[in-house]
Amino acid sequence: MIKDKHEDPIEHIRKDIEAAERKVTSEIDPGMRAVVVAVGVLVLLLSFTLPHTGSATGWDVLVGNDAALAESIALPSRIFVWLALVFGVVAGMLALVTRRWAIAWIALAGTAVSSVFGMLAIWSRQTLDPTSTGGGPGIGLVIGWITVMVLTFHWIRVVWTRTSVQLAAEQARREQTAEAERRSIWGDDA
Repeated sequence: MIKDKHEDPIEHIRKDIEAAERKVTSEIDPGMRAVVVAVGVLVLLLSFTLPHTGSATGWDVLVGNDAALAESIALPSRIFVWLALVFGVVAGMLALVTRRWAIAWIALAGTAVSSVFGMLAIWSRQTLDPTSTGGGPGIGLVIGWITVMVLTFHWIRVVWTRTSVQLAAEQARREQTAEAERRSIWGDDA
């Protein structure tokens, strides 16, 4: 019965530490990067209103309307715009609002893939047949691509910082558990 009294405080401390560690590992704290990401999301949305090629804006490319069809929008441009919207805007804002690490990872992965498709979209606009009706890459496409790369960089930093915090929490947990065990051993001997 005396052993149970000694184990209860240790078990209680261990549960508290594990709960705190779970909370730390599931959340992010972007700090000032949150402002940069929020501005990046707004710039990305603004890039959709600018011409991506010829007279077709990013919104035209997104919905695939007549303006986009008239400019011979290639598949990489369509994929880029959708990825930028889903991962750069939606997942990015969800990650900032919820501060969930998993959503930040999704935003990071999606913007990284979107960066590749942005490069392919620009490349496909530059290598068109000269007799085609479509123009080269527009300012909206270029700004959108650069913004997605900036967002990718900042999501990498946010996710990496979170990993450092997790490691520090794990180390603190190990130290506190070792101290609790030491006290338990010395307490039993006394």
